[in-house]
Amino acid sequence: MPLLRINEVSVDFGGPPILEGISLELHRRERVALVGQNGTGKSTLLKLIAGTIDSDGGELHFRSGVRASFLAQEVPTGLEGTAAEVVCAGIGNVQQALNAYHHALENDASPEVLANASDAIEAAGGWSAAHRVERVLSRLSLDPEADFRSLSGGMQRRVLLARALVEEPDILLLDEPTNHLDLDSIAWLEEFLLGTHCTQMFVSHDRTFVNRLATRIIDLDRGQLSSWPGNYADYVRRKAVALKEEADHAAAFDRKLAIEERWIRQGIKARRTRNEGRVRALERLRLQRQQRRERAGSAQFSLAMGNSSGKRVIKARNINFGYGDHLVVKDFSTNIMRGDRVGIIGPNGAGKSTLLRLLLGTLKPQSGELGVGTGLQIAYFDQQRAALDPERPVWVNVADGNDHIDINGSSRHVLGYLEDFLFAPARARTPVKALSGGEKNRLLLARLFSLPANLLVMDEPTNDLDVESLELLETLLLNYPGTLLLVSHDRSFMDNVVTSILAFEGKASINEYVGGYQDWLRQRVEPVTAKGKRSTAKASTPKAKVSARKKLSYREQRELEVLPKRIETLETEQETLHARMADPEFYRQQSDEVVISRERLEQLEKELAIAYGQWEQLEERQLGS
Repeated sequence: MPLLRINEVSVDFGGPPILEGISLELHRRERVALVGQNGTGKSTLLKLIAGTIDSDGGELHFRSGVRASFLAQEVPTGLEGTAAEVVCAGIGNVQQALNAYHHALENDASPEVLANASDAIEAAGGWSAAHRVERVLSRLSLDPEADFRSLSGGMQRRVLLARALVEEPDILLLDEPTNHLDLDSIAWLEEFLLGTHCTQMFVSHDRTFVNRLATRIIDLDRGQLSSWPGNYADYVRRKAVALKEEADHAAAFDRKLAIEERWIRQGIKARRTRNEGRVRALERLRLQRQQRRERAGSAQFSLAMGNSSGKRVIKARNINFGYGDHLVVKDFSTNIMRGDRVGIIGPNGAGKSTLLRLLLGTLKPQSGELGVGTGLQIAYFDQQRAALDPERPVWVNVADGNDHIDINGSSRHVLGYLEDFLFAPARARTPVKALSGGEKNRLLLARLFSLPANLLVMDEPTNDLDVESLELLETLLLNYPGTLLLVSHDRSFMDNVVTSILAFEGKASINEYVGGYQDWLRQRVEPVTAKGKRSTAKASTPKAKVSARKKLSYREQRELEVLPKRIETLETEQETLHARMADPEFYRQQSDEVVISRERLEQLEKELAIAYGQWEQLEERQLGS
């Protein structure tokens, strides 16, 4: 029996339905990748399963007791508190009871108040939930006391994943889970999800990620779902064949319709009684053609070319740069020549954006020599999309309010140019703030490619783009005669585009390698395992960092003080209950009372185990401080 059955479900936001009578089953331990062009409704389907939006028709049937958790594409605004507090939000009403208990601890409440707060947690099942939070935080190597707002985007996503996992879901829904993660974090996430036993359904533009994880591909195209067993590479081959067959069938249909339209225009012959059947058949053909939903076209990226730059673009020799005592770039040297396509990789926060600014001359090295070539025309793709004004319409952001735009010496109307980037005229008049993440990235590409340039600088251009747009961008960059500096965590994209790698490899060291991502893996100083992990000592660093924080907070100190009293209270109740149940008269009372007492005894054993575990952990940390 499936964990989830979707039957004839439709969602319509105006215009063609996003989902049109779709049906789907999800089974235990599947890892399903949901693919499709930007704007086809992939995120809508995940939100529908998660229960954050409602359908316009049809039914969703979950197997009894099945829980679903959702990791959204964007980090929600307004989240505050420690990592542990954000994760605790995933356990619902229990959080309120836990907050009341910790508030009582921090304010030196009386034993009676603490006991009442403890009883409230017990009634909500909170002690086991709190233990679950601790276990998930440890499993994901997260510091429970870290301030959520101060974490990097990748670590914030890891905290939100912990919040989804703490619910112990049967179905885990992930919308672009690799966005804002560095290469090490993506490799870690792959291993984590491969070892997780829950059913997974995810949307991702990362082809390597999809290929490694997916056991089935679900394609969302023009409101309809189709299922493709196997990995992503198999799906691509078979989907291309299916689209060709569909195009051939549509062409044959259109030829037949054209013949019948010519016939009906002959007039008198078509109105004869013996031809009424043919007229009715033509009407059916017209209706079929009217109801056909055409597949959204592919983007047609074009790139304005600048004048040729000098042969040498950038020369760096032994440059150093840091912020205060923190060294970011150490003794770095490189020669970048015209036509080079250079990829820059490294952990989040390593200094990739700083390196870009140094290479472009907008930031001066503190020592060493840096030379920037002559005749450079630079176009910069910023992953933060700072060049876009969210309040202004799409077309204004591209053409600065002009009706026409010059591309390689030819004047084009801005609306026609934007159609190449899949913005229909109505969409081109929409404010940028109303666009999806993928649309914003396509708009930024449209703006970037309208600027004459011989040096492209691209910081994470692949985020949120669908695979078709990614492959088109790859082709464009491969044929680009200028120079490219590319920061990306998309492994397939790097392999297909760049000719060399600059890799941050610890202690401000930047090493240069020939080739793409896979070539870097083979050549790097610190080898990776077959599963893509670093050495054991390296992989365990985050967890070691958590355990090294030995000093107890005020709340933990108060908890350590009251835990012995709580354990004593629980043991007293347990002894009293054991004594009552040892009396033969106990079993002559109502059967419901016997069952309640047994259940309470089991609950006491669980609570004591948790309390002893917390006490021992806090005692050990206090003694080690």
